[in-house]
Amino acid sequence: MLTGDRTERMASQDEQELKSALWSAVSDMVDQESIKQNRNATPQFIGALADMVWTQIESVAADLESFSRHAGRSTIMTDDVLLLARRNEDLHEILKELVDEQKATRLAGKKGKQKA
Repeated sequence: MLTGDRTERMASQDEQELKSALWSAVSDMVDQESIKQNRNATPQFIGALADMVWTQIESVAADLESFSRHAGRSTIMTDDVLLLARRNEDLHEILKELVDEQKATRLAGKKGKQKA
């Protein structure tokens, strides 16, 4: 059984690994765009951008957890994600189309199995 301190250290280590991976991904994207634009980005800019993305991820995660909990579920579902995207019409439309396509694919797969 893990003690509270050990659990907190593991969670903190996991968070640091995630932040490091995010920083790396943001850095790669900024580097690619910098090459296209023939510009340079400082490490401070990359760090600030990664911090901003991390903060946004935390906010999105908290909202998704709240939506699922409000619906009486412990699992985040597609409807929660669509609810989160409701204020961004373009994003909502893209996500809704993707969900509808996946549902249609699943239904087609089920019908094919029933015929066999």
